[in-house]
Amino acid sequence: MSLIKSISGIRGTIGGVAGDNLTPVDVVKFTSAYASWLQQQYSRQRMKVVVGRDARISGAMVSSLVTSTLQAYGVDVINIGMATTPTVELAVTGEKAHGGIIITASHNPKQWNALKLLNAWGEFLSARDGELLLQMAEHSSLLFAPVDELGKEEHVTDSLQKHIAQTLALPMVNVPAIRAAKLKVVVDAVNSVGGIAIPELLRALGVEQVVELNCEPTGQFAHNPEPLPEHLTEISGEVVRQQAHMGIVVDPDVDRLALVCEDGKMFGEEYTLVAVADYVLSRSRGGNTCSNLSSSRALRDVTEAHGGTYAAAAVGEVNVVEKMRQTNAVIGGEGNGGVIYPELHHGRDALVGVALFLSHYVQQGKSMSALRAGYPPYFMSKNKLTLTPDVNVDAVLSAMKSAYAAERVTDIDGVRVDFDAKKEWVHLRKSNTEPVIRIYAESSTPEGAEALAGQVMEKMKAAAAGGKR
Repeated sequence: MSLIKSISGIRGTIGGVAGDNLTPVDVVKFTSAYASWLQQQYSRQRMKVVVGRDARISGAMVSSLVTSTLQAYGVDVINIGMATTPTVELAVTGEKAHGGIIITASHNPKQWNALKLLNAWGEFLSARDGELLLQMAEHSSLLFAPVDELGKEEHVTDSLQKHIAQTLALPMVNVPAIRAAKLKVVVDAVNSVGGIAIPELLRALGVEQVVELNCEPTGQFAHNPEPLPEHLTEISGEVVRQQAHMGIVVDPDVDRLALVCEDGKMFGEEYTLVAVADYVLSRSRGGNTCSNLSSSRALRDVTEAHGGTYAAAAVGEVNVVEKMRQTNAVIGGEGNGGVIYPELHHGRDALVGVALFLSHYVQQGKSMSALRAGYPPYFMSKNKLTLTPDVNVDAVLSAMKSAYAAERVTDIDGVRVDFDAKKEWVHLRKSNTEPVIRIYAESSTPEGAEALAGQVMEKMKAAAAGGKR
């Protein structure tokens, strides 16, 4: 079974049995529920929804189903075609639409696709709205519009150009300095929409030489599309061969940004946000920041060095955005390379991440490796503990909370324990679909992170042995 229903959208593999995979039946079902949810929010209004997609092989087919279903509900569609996730988010507000649907499975392999659902602010639905929509999908009858009230479809082709123009207009983006630096940059866009968006952005920023790698938007991903070091050996070698200043990598829907140093080593996904925040905070001293509980402590260190306050949110973009609003954060995001810059919009955006990072890079006048070496050194260990179905996972997490009561414990999303004296932390989160607890540990050395994860896992196993139902 590969159909995952959550408040952030509907994700699954293409083909197979309806209800088990993302089939045409499921696409129509959940698009109908979204249209019904909109009708509840905006009764007696003629509604408008933006639809965009990444370059996946199934994208055109799914887009046709989504568009036709919305029209059948009497919803007008602004179809912006192949577009990045942040471009769709900005188009929702730019077109004064009531919502948006992004057809993308983000970093998942090519057999996956998904419907990411947006509200009128171009942001993911709240937990409450997402739960309501899922209930409507399972229990509501479908009520389509009569023939005279069918929705219309309009094709808009300049959404990316508007996105780039808004990015370049940001006061923090230093186009003259970037142009003067005469940069050479290698781009790997894994054969999706980033292959259109990132080279166009770089040229607009004044980057002198853009070397394109896997930038043809065919949907035939040249490697595993999650931008992790083990998947990025090709661009690492190309950066060195080209004697480029850096490499830029994005995932298929361009909301995550990874960077490669001039020596072919990874800058580190966790440090994308750290470096961008360093730049933003240097020009807005005392500003606040936010990331999720599974992100590096390095952001907290950099924030406090600039006189600001750091806040942690539950995992999930919608949770980070909510916490950013509560704390008036000037920059935030997630440690997977997701940069959220509210001056433009409240969504992870690799385009604004690139523009701000390049502004920082040319201002610093250092090589990528030297810039990275200037940040607090942290290393992360990611593990999971698989439990038998008879183990009470909540009881195990509660036991861990008690075991580390002398440390700083946060329980808004699983259990996170901060060992402030050692500048270490561990975050424990349970899976919503299987008896698994995910363990993220961070320390100042790889060995320290592994040791911390191992220590906590042993305590969890002991708690699990005594906590069976």
